[in-house]
Amino acid sequence: MFKEKINTQVLINESENSLLSKNDNIPFPKISLIIPTLQEEKILDQLSKIYTPEIRKKFNFELIISDGGSTDNTLEIAKKFADKIVEHKESYRQTIAEGRNKGAEIAKGEILVFINADTYPEDFELFFKQILNWSNDKNSKYGAIACAVYGFPDEIKLTDKIFYSVHNNFVKFLNVIKLGMGRGECQIVLKELFKQVNGYNSEIVAGEDFDLFRRISKITKVKFDPQIIVLESPRRFRKYGYFRTLSYWLLNALTIMFFGKSFSKEWETIR
Repeated sequence: MFKEKINTQVLINESENSLLSKNDNIPFPKISLIIPTLQEEKILDQLSKIYTPEIRKKFNFELIISDGGSTDNTLEIAKKFADKIVEHKESYRQTIAEGRNKGAEIAKGEILVFINADTYPEDFELFFKQILNWSNDKNSKYGAIACAVYGFPDEIKLTDKIFYSVHNNFVKFLNVIKLGMGRGECQIVLKELFKQVNGYNSEIVAGEDFDLFRRISKITKVKFDPQIIVLESPRRFRKYGYFRTLSYWLLNALTIMFFGKSFSKEWETIR
């Protein structure tokens, strides 16, 4: 889990596009945005245009890239704009859970935002304002936030809209009954709480997102915030269909609940 010590290399970026430049007087980051990557050279150029230095300074967050051992130009591109980079050096394939944990280990923010490389906030202003409002609310009963997920506007179809609407409400329902749920595309957790539950279970190949919020829900509440919206590509549904995709999600959730491990032996990245 989170406390495991694994051979990694941590790079602190001091490029002109990093918030950690020696020439900048940057306040201690409130938020740590952690992005796991693996062979993402085609996506990272776009991310550098999204998570600009101006956006990071405005909302006081650091950007951490946790790479799982890319052999393409992912690391070279990441060095141009990320504040910190964690590089996986072992020969075995890293799980996405392990990658997120390694990013969290070097995070300075009190709020951890785990977001996938191919997932973007729909509205940056609203996204970060909602997170900051939640963290500043001393009366809040929630220790983590599950986001609403929708498809990219230029890729989404009517069937996708129906699916996302139903699934988002299902995620909300699971959190209302305190089972705990939040898709790994974007999960937001207080750092101290993340440490308390020992982070993600790095042995779980798929369903690690459900497992994290399930364990958190035993301690405190998880909030489903419909205003914090992230967008993804529905390409997995195009390849496998809704029924097959949902079947794997369900099987992974059930085996995690009853056996502490995922049904899937490997989670395929769809690009």
